Amino acid sequence: MVAPPRLRRVTVAEAVATYLSSVSAETVRGVLSPTTQRNYERDLRELASLAGPETILDDVTGDDIDDYLLRYQITPDGRYADPRTKPDGPGRSAATVNRFRQSISRFFTHAARDGWVQADPMQWASPPARLRGGLRVARTALSATAAQALLVTASTKPRGPGTSAVPGPEAASPPPRADHDLALRDRLIIALLLILGPRVSEVARADVDDFVREPDQTRWRIKGKGGTVRTVSLSEPLSRALEEYLAGLRPRLLARRPGDPDAARALLLTWRGRRIDAQAIRALLNRCIARMPDEYRRAATPHALRHTTATLLVAQGWDVKVIAELLGHASIATTGVYLDRIEGELAAAIRSHPLSAGLPAEMGSEPLPEHDRTGEIDAVRP
Repeated sequence: MVAPPRLRRVTVAEAVATYLSSVSAETVRGVLSPTTQRNYERDLRELASLAGPETILDDVTGDDIDDYLLRYQITPDGRYADPRTKPDGPGRSAATVNRFRQSISRFFTHAARDGWVQADPMQWASPPARLRGGLRVARTALSATAAQALLVTASTKPRGPGTSAVPGPEAASPPPRADHDLALRDRLIIALLLILGPRVSEVARADVDDFVREPDQTRWRIKGKGGTVRTVSLSEPLSRALEEYLAGLRPRLLARRPGDPDAARALLLTWRGRRIDAQAIRALLNRCIARMPDEYRRAATPHALRHTTATLLVAQGWDVKVIAELLGHASIATTGVYLDRIEGELAAAIRSHPLSAGLPAEMGSEPLPEHDRTGEIDAVRP
């Protein structure tokens, strides 16, 4: 039997610094994504601030954890210049607090394994808060017609002022410069997000060499979470959109940064020739949504397009296991979270209920069948 590691009484600051070094190493190895690394860094530095950097880590108790979580939750959300403009109040949301809790939980699991604490204090902390109200609308799936409208919009070049067919923010925007014409790239990004459902980080990390382009088939080796790789096939229209971008636009963008090795590898480039990032993808999605017809336009994030992929495929009758493989989920339980309510599905289920058609139009308009009447009489007979 292996003896447990000897206790090392380290400060919170020392433990956080050591742990973040291991997180950085795992990111370099591809086990963790850069986004996950940034979340850990932000959350654990916040933990050090809440606990006090010189506090001995082994002295932290479950009650202390509850106190840190409460103070974290009531702290104004730093993403808003004026916390009062935050839709659900100035503090942090339950989802953000749960993410912070998960980060420090993994930190203390590591601390217990390495002998920085005698026991993990998270086991005595209060359970995580339940999320109420579900996802905000901007993160839920688009309907099939709205998704099609978004694809059409992304395939149409923006018009100049006064010529927009759609009233809204786009109508007042200045005409795009010729060297800023990124329509081929934007159409490809929206199509990838809607049809294949990748994470926005997977799209931003995609390299040209990740695509195996053959005469009869194109496959994309997607580098997912935890260093996993999955391979998906592109449909023929999607393959054409990829080829048009690679042949018609990407060489011009790459020529603006000839000495950048990362740009040379990257599939998707900005107009300055740099690898695109998740923030730029969200921005181009917002611009496309602003040009959609009024009846379909609503806020949506790249994550909503991932939900759209899963929901529409389920509506077409595809097995959830196939969808889980497409999205890169290790468990179909995770995929179930992505399956939003299909428009009209509940109403269709009610209409097809076996008793719906049997309800008489008026009270007493039709007599009960003879066998039912007998049963009714027997039921009331003393």
